[in-house]
Amino acid sequence: MAVPKRKMSRSNTRHRRARWKATAPDLVPIVVDGERKLVPRALIRHFQQR
Repeated sequence: MAVPKRKMSRSNTRHRRARWKATAPDLVPIVVDGERKLVPRALIRHFQQR
């Protein structure tokens, strides 16, 4: 594991953390058993097999 060689300033730490925010997955409407559902794009195949 990488270990920092010296202390990073609080400002730099917070700035670095702020860039790596997770984003919500884009939801796609699909019809499953006659019911319309919003599903993440990566899971469309999973829901269509049921």
